[in-house]
Amino acid sequence: MQAHSQDKRIFLFLQGPHGPFFNALGKMLRTAGCGVWRIGFNAGDQAFWRNRAQYIPFRDTLSNWQPFFEQTCRDKDITDIVLYGDTRPIHAQAIAVARTCGLRVHVFEEGYLRPYWVTYEREGTNGHSRLMQTDVAEMQTALARSDLEAPLPPAHWGDMRQHVFYGALYHWFVMFWNRKYRNFQPHRALPVTREFQLYLQRLILMPAQALERRLATRRIRNGGFPYHLALLQLAHDSSFQMHSPFDSMTDFLTEVIIGFAAGAPRHHHLVIKAHPLEDGRSPIRQELRRLARMHGVQDRIHYVRGGKLAALLNEARTAVTVNSTAGQQVLWRGIPLKVFGAAVYDKTEFTSDQPLSQFFATPARPDNRAYKEYRRYLLETSQVPGGYYSRSGRRQLLRHVVDMMLSPHDPYDALRHGTAAPRQQLSVVK
Repeated sequence: MQAHSQDKRIFLFLQGPHGPFFNALGKMLRTAGCGVWRIGFNAGDQAFWRNRAQYIPFRDTLSNWQPFFEQTCRDKDITDIVLYGDTRPIHAQAIAVARTCGLRVHVFEEGYLRPYWVTYEREGTNGHSRLMQTDVAEMQTALARSDLEAPLPPAHWGDMRQHVFYGALYHWFVMFWNRKYRNFQPHRALPVTREFQLYLQRLILMPAQALERRLATRRIRNGGFPYHLALLQLAHDSSFQMHSPFDSMTDFLTEVIIGFAAGAPRHHHLVIKAHPLEDGRSPIRQELRRLARMHGVQDRIHYVRGGKLAALLNEARTAVTVNSTAGQQVLWRGIPLKVFGAAVYDKTEFTSDQPLSQFFATPARPDNRAYKEYRRYLLETSQVPGGYYSRSGRRQLLRHVVDMMLSPHDPYDALRHGTAAPRQQLSVVK
């Protein structure tokens, strides 16, 4: 397959975030004069793509995906591929083929500065992002002509209810309408029926869990003790699975509790903060009780379900995480942070390289000025205002991202060349 040489851009969409965002993005690209196609892998993909004339179902087995993808690119004269997340097997294979053939790769991901921003990069995100090889000094040089007033980080998640709703709806379609896609294999270990049950359970239990979370947060804030935060992630998330030294969240918790028991002053406590989308598929609470008893700190450990991070962060002494994007909120507040996995914000200026027990005992403070330059660089490049799941969030996102996709430069080169479009001031997305 040869690289495409004609002027017209033809985009091929693979899997996207749950909900209607990819459909809206494809519609605007067609309005801009581009060709647009979509490959769907299950009934959920098909349900959210309205233009049936440009929809291509893939119903074969994964072993035949690469030749199918190559043939589709040839038949449709594809110049660009668009996908959400770069690590699931179908996307990893497609990216490898696209690089060989000279196709542009557009990767969307949840925002590094979430909420109210999403990530748009070329070639790869998270541990595959260009940010992993860019140091703070390079960022400061690129910012020389920028005077963006970086907005404060929002205190809450954003369109959480819509996120959970579209996740449940997507899995409902896969569960009940997937008979034409009998070879479909989800990229996660759980069967689709169980995924649907977990999404539905989370929707139903949201009010009760919110009350439990508020009570737990109030007890911690009124407890009068210094505390450290451990920021958990979803064990099935690609950032944890592909860019982490741990096989499970229990492995991470084990290391954190051992370090806390060995190094933290005896009057300090440890707060375990669950991910906002944690749905109970991992027995975190049970494992936490077991580990706390094993290391003699059961009276100093607290567990908080999801929800707002700011209320806990404001008084925390330190925070530890594998590579959660919540680490960005920690650094914004100048709180010492230690990370264990590959993270785009893991820069020597503002993350700790101390042994964990020493970090809990006498943490080194981050260079807050360097972090704010780094954050400003992200807001001028790969972080786009808006969201995937709410109607207003999609509108805000589309105002920016289509022009970014049509640009000859990726977001980082556009800033360096002085061709990056000015960003509007952030408005709250609900």
